[in-house]
Amino acid sequence: MIEQELLLLGLLRQKPKHGYEIKIKVREILSLFAGVQLKSIYYPLKVLEKKGLLTKQADKLGRRPKRFVYCLTHKGKERFEMLLSKNLLNFKRPQFTLDLSLYFLSYLPANLARRRLAARLTILKKISLGIVDLLNSKALKGSLPHSQILEHNLCLLRAESAFLSSLLKKI
Repeated sequence: MIEQELLLLGLLRQKPKHGYEIKIKVREILSLFAGVQLKSIYYPLKVLEKKGLLTKQADKLGRRPKRFVYCLTHKGKERFEMLLSKNLLNFKRPQFTLDLSLYFLSYLPANLARRRLAARLTILKKISLGIVDLLNSKALKGSLPHSQILEHNLCLLRAESAFLSSLLKKI
């Protein structure tokens, strides 16, 4: 819940937003990294409102149906800053699906293990090239947070690729 809370409070720290706008931003952010799972935004928003971290106000534009705009409270800003500081120093080990497979790798015939690892390496390289293309695209120019996230992910992909290349030479 801490990641969800940080995400929602951070989005509202930028500026007040209505629910659908928050949903779109969450989808945009989650397309960059999959560490945060958020199936519904309305329940967590309701919880944050009950905690006094945000308020909601009804808003109606023209013929459109009424919608609620969520706004961060002073208490919400303080909570956001605390969560952000805490999260920057969080060293929870990331989970990699590869680790579990490596544990049981000896149960596969060596030629099959090499083919699967080589296939994974090929996929990682394609993903890396896609990230490089995205980093060089005009769509990302001027978006420092997106660039930083993509550069971080690119470093992780390159590290795993180097590891797999080394492992393939050993088996």
